[in-house]
Amino acid sequence: MSSPASPDSPAPRFGVNYTPRTGWFHSWLDLDVDAVGEDLQAIASLGADHVRIFPLWPLLQPNRTLIRPQGLADVRAVVDVAGSVGLDVVVDAIQGHLSSFDFIPSWLATWHRRNMFTDPEVVTATAELVRSLAVGVADAPNLLGLTLGNEVNQFSASNHPDPDVTSVPAAEDWTRTLLDAARAGAPAGMHTVANYDAAWFMDDHAFTPDHSARLGDATVIHSWIFDGTGQRYGARSYEVAHRTEYYLELARAFSPAPQRPLWLQEVGAPRSLLTEDDVPWFVASTIENSLSCPELWGVTWWCSHDVSRSLADFPPLEHTLGLFDEHGRIKNAGEAFRDAVAAARETAPPAPRGRGIEFPVGPDALLDRSAAAPGGSVFDAWMDASRAGERPTVRVVREQAENVAGDTRTGGAAATRVGG
Repeated sequence: MSSPASPDSPAPRFGVNYTPRTGWFHSWLDLDVDAVGEDLQAIASLGADHVRIFPLWPLLQPNRTLIRPQGLADVRAVVDVAGSVGLDVVVDAIQGHLSSFDFIPSWLATWHRRNMFTDPEVVTATAELVRSLAVGVADAPNLLGLTLGNEVNQFSASNHPDPDVTSVPAAEDWTRTLLDAARAGAPAGMHTVANYDAAWFMDDHAFTPDHSARLGDATVIHSWIFDGTGQRYGARSYEVAHRTEYYLELARAFSPAPQRPLWLQEVGAPRSLLTEDDVPWFVASTIENSLSCPELWGVTWWCSHDVSRSLADFPPLEHTLGLFDEHGRIKNAGEAFRDAVAAARETAPPAPRGRGIEFPVGPDALLDRSAAAPGGSVFDAWMDASRAGERPTVRVVREQAENVAGDTRTGGAAATRVGG
């Protein structure tokens, strides 16, 4: 297994977020390791070196004090199958939220409604699940580490239909507690927190850029052009092509250490904004431009396989995001990803970045962030400088200033239902 967080690591890693071809994530109910092996072999054929996997929280911990041994064994089985085809694995520990659906256990809902971020018994139980998952995979030679769920911070967002309201200090305590649990179970892993972009762009959001950039072993971003970028600037725009490059430089601006790894853990090609003819261009330009960012640890594409159209109630774009279709056939996106990964292996390390675009966030812990969102003054200033060839970065200023707010619809579940 490669050293995941070393400053002198070789070229960036390339991976895929694994969405099972048969049964989607409901396939954890009755795991078919042969089917998983076929899917993972297909992913490996693209030149990927790792996958991110998503065991469902209610299946692992159906009661606050019950963690199912078979559930943990199934996770380990998938990790081992991945290893057999040459893939390293990141295990997402709290699912949580996937493709607009929430997967929370019944002991957090309706008559048992409690706050997942602040209720002491809930936090203790969740930490025990994270620790148990980590213990179960700690000795796997192909384990990269654990990530704290998939955009679990969306449960606290003001635009969630039933938010678990929390504060900046409580969000930090929750994150530290779960990261400590991952470290206790798997001391050698690269453990991270995966917050969706409300953490970077919504002024009222309790999970902040400082949490993402200071906690865990790498700074993780999820970049989606349906956050207003594609709608505002157009599918083939300069802004769409350089969206992830900007986001990585924004994330780097908050890093407490110059060599802290950056991980583009989710990026995909939404057909709600892109045509099929746009997709190869988008894949190639996204990967090429991301490689110009120093400290890039890796790119993990969303996602491996289309959601089957036999499954109901998904936003339409979720049926089209795969590198393979629901029958396992490679798509133009998969071919473009394969070619971009091969080209990236020959790419020279990035040159130093140019001037820093100032981002005044203010001195308060609840940062003024909306100027960094698409259409905001920081976003547009960075894009203008980039278009002029300056290769800009971002410089965070802990002072108050006049800013123009951007589009804060963010890339969350609500945005996936907006076509244009």
